[in-house]
Formats: sequence, structure tokens, C-alpha cells
Amino acid sequence: MARETVNGAAMSKSRIAYQWIKARIADGTFSPGYRLVLGQLAQELGVSVVPVREAIRLLEAEGLVTFERNVGAQVAMVDESEYQHTMQTLALVEGYAAALAAPLLTSGTLARARALNTELAGCLGHFEPARFTGLNRDFHAVLFEACPNPQVLDLVRRGWDRLSGLRSSTFSFVPGRARESVAEHETILGLLDRGAPAADVEQAVRAHRLATLDAYLAYRRH
Repeated sequence: MARETVNGAAMSKSRIAYQWIKARIADGTFSPGYRLVLGQLAQELGVSVVPVREAIRLLEAEGLVTFERNVGAQVAMVDESEYQHTMQTLALVEGYAAALAAPLLTSGTLARARALNTELAGCLGHFEPARFTGLNRDFHAVLFEACPNPQVLDLVRRGWDRLSGLRSSTFSFVPGRARESVAEHETILGLLDRGAPAADVEQAVRAHRLATLDAYLAYRRH
């Protein structure tokens, strides 16, 4: 019994360390290439190195952290091909998740999505990429979180988490895309309001995601 209690405590500390480090990768505090010194992180968290090491292993498995001999752990570098592949994959799985979730969305849920999109529109005048990105994720989550297939839902969440690790906000590179994104959200909401076929919802969400990727790739080419 004591062993189980100890293991449970260790896992709890590992989870806390994992969430703490992951949050700082997501908000850019730990930027790509940032060295994750285990002893320093353990001191900040007030724990031993053991749960921090376990947290680093979990983040490495998710592709958010790399580990090299004689270098140690560091936040994964931004990889353009990785970003492109993640966006392409997310377009597929999020589109499907939204299509599966569509029949389950209540009028209250759709009203919440509209309120978030109104808030997104309000951000356009004094644009703050990080705030817009956070609200944008909240908007999308309202649409896909009702997905009844837990495996598809897990893939979508992983895709969003990976995007957060790759860069804090795509909209900081292509701010003009934000206005188009808000308009596309309205189109998607219109489809959901009138109970459009699942295939139409899936295609609209997929096209919306790929349009952001296309805008970013066009920015990189110029």
C-alpha cells in the first residue's frame, strides 16, 4: 500500500511538471531551442529531478522536446515541414471530428461559438496574435469537443497541442488571415445552424484549416 501511495505521488508530481513545462512551451516562455535544465526546472517546481525527467520523456514522445547526448533536453526547433504536415493532418481529423459532432451540438453550444467568434471579430481592430489564437482555439474546441469518437478527438487535441509547440501564433506571421478566418467561422456556423450534411461541414472545416496553411506558406515564399 505504501508503495502505491509513493508511486501515486510520483506520478502526480510528474503530471504537474509535465503540464507546467508544456504550458510554457505553448505560450512561448520556453521558445524553440530553449535548453531544459532538469535541476533548474526541479528547483523552480520544488520537486526532485525524477518527476521532471519523466515529464521531459512525455514531452519528447509528443515531439515537443528533443534530447541529444552531450546537449540535453531542449524545446523542439520549429520545423517548417513539421508545421505543414501537422496542419494537413489536423485539417483531415478536425474536419471529420466536427462532422461527427455536428448532430450533437445544442443551440446553446452554437450560441457560445457565435459569442467567441464575435469576440474574435472584436480583436481585429487592435490585433493581438496570441489573444486571437487563444480565442480561435476556444472557438474550434466548441465545435469538435462533442465528437463522439474518443480516438478521433484525441488526434485533434494532439494536433492542436503540437501546433502550440511549433509556434505560439501563425497569425503573428499572417495577421491579414485573421479577418478571413472570422468570416470562414461564420460560414461554418451557418452550415451548422441549418443542419447541413456532414460532408459539407467536414469540407468547410478542412478548407478553413488548409487556407491558414496556404496563407502561411505564401508568406514564407515572399
